[in-house]
This record gives sequence, C-alpha cells and structure tokens, in this order.
Amino acid sequence: MKTLELPQTDLTASDVVVGLMRINDMSDEDIRALYSASRDAGVNMFDHAAVYGEWHGCEERFGAAVTLSPAERAEIVLQTKVGIRPTPNGAYFDFSYEHILESVDESLTALQTDYVDVLLLHRPDALVEPEEVAKAFDELHAAGKVHHFGVSNHTPGQVDLLKQHVRQPLAFNQVQLSITHANVIAQGLTANMGGLDQSISRDNDILNYSRINDITLQAWSPFQKGFFDGVFLGDREQYAELNDVLEEVAAAHGVTPTGIAVAWITRHPAHFQVVLGTTNPQRVRDSAAGSDVELSREEWYRIFTAAGHTVP
Repeated sequence: MKTLELPQTDLTASDVVVGLMRINDMSDEDIRALYSASRDAGVNMFDHAAVYGEWHGCEERFGAAVTLSPAERAEIVLQTKVGIRPTPNGAYFDFSYEHILESVDESLTALQTDYVDVLLLHRPDALVEPEEVAKAFDELHAAGKVHHFGVSNHTPGQVDLLKQHVRQPLAFNQVQLSITHANVIAQGLTANMGGLDQSISRDNDILNYSRINDITLQAWSPFQKGFFDGVFLGDREQYAELNDVLEEVAAAHGVTPTGIAVAWITRHPAHFQVVLGTTNPQRVRDSAAGSDVELSREEWYRIFTAAGHTVP
C-alpha cells in the first residue's frame, strides 16, 4: 500500500481511504472485520460525514464497534464532513458558525474521540458566509478538535472565496472520479475542441488548480459508472471493452480488475487518494493491492479510451 505525505499537513496517509457511509445497519462484528481488513491491507485513513446514516449514525456505529487505544488512535487518520442537514422535506446546506461547531461536537461524541484529523465542508453551500466558516475553523483548531481542513466538490473560485477569510490551509477537495466518470481529467485532453461533450469544463479546472496549490484530491465513487448509476466493473452490456481491458491488464499485474480501477486513479501524478464505499473486506484488499501497481502510460491510456473517452 502506497502512502502519501499529504501537502499542507503533518499527515502521512494511505492513498486508499475506506469510506464508511454504508455501515449504519452492520453489526459490530462486521464493522470490526471491515476495519481490521482495512488496517491489515495498509489503510490508515477512514472517511465519515455527519449525514451518513441519517444523522451521525455511521459515526456512532463506528465509535461503538471499534475501540481504539490512544496509541492506535494516533496511528489512523479520521476524516469527517459537515454542512448537509437532512430534514423530512429534503436536505439543505448549512455552513453557519453555529452549525459547524454543533455538528463537529456531535461527530466527536459519536466517534468517541477527542479530535478529528480532517474536517471537510460537505459540498458547497450557496449561502456560505466565509467569515462564519473562518470563525468556526479558528475555534475548532484552537481547541484541538480539528487538526486539518478541506472541502468537497468545490470549484477553484469557491475555494478562493473561503481562503479570503479562512486562515488554516484548505488541504483537501473530495471530488467524484472513476474511469468512466472522469471529466475532472478527461476535459483537459480535449480542451478547445468544439462539439465534443468531453471538452466541456464542468469544474473550472479543479485538477490543475489543486496541483498548483498543493491540495490533495480525494476520488469518491471510484467504481461508479456515472453519478449513482451502478458500477462499471463486470458491466458487459455497457462497458464490455473496458472490462476486457481491465481483466487483461489485471492478469498482467497479478491483481483484480478492482485493483486496476484503483491503480488507474493513483497512477495520475496529482497523487489522488481513492475513497472506497464498499463494506466488503475482500474489495478493500483488492483495492489496496491496486495501490501498489504502477501502470505504464500505454496501459493508462488504453483503459481511458476503452471507457469511451477521446484521445485526439
């Protein structure tokens, strides 16, 4: 398992992160098995959010199932997210000072820890007041409750707006990326090509902005076909050629197609972290094995074009 010294932080973390948004209905035993398999595979970073499991539900399940000694707590990186508030009438976003502080305190209680290593703003809030975010971050950092900060699904302009007031580095941006949902990478290859959907910029160049500013990009839904359309792995109706290529490359490297799907992301020099959403310990092991695979340029581009993307 490759590890990364994460820029703008004092953290060293695995480039595969286990996301825990689906553990709410799992038994303590199954949660411990998932955690143990992750640690044995070399994963030391775990991703939560206040909204996962209705309201702090998944954090509570993790905190109840996984008993961490002070030494083990220091060995792992816990990340959670704040800002989405569920209601019976639908969710809304809230980056207010009061909500950020309240939500983080509830996360700490649920996780049974004194601090989180990373706090992300969970998607953009259209009504954000950066001064309030900055005030909350200052208090959380000074109290030792949050060590590092970042965002998710934010454009460069939204990050820059926050940075006008937030004093701590915004060291992370969690974005959707898979081989088949790859506009964050694919758009740049066909820039200035009229009439091609791939050439449309949908994020104002998050990728290069992040590389220039030492922001670690975290890829969520790394096996999803589209937004939430199911996985492309094994889908021979829509992605037969891609699956053929994944199987061939996987056999050449002695891993599974899952591992190659991870390796395709981690091969990029932006040094993405891959955030898994699986609750299957074997899928975690397969993904971790892919972290150690270094795809050639030819293999990387072959997978890219097999997914339907254009190389001019």
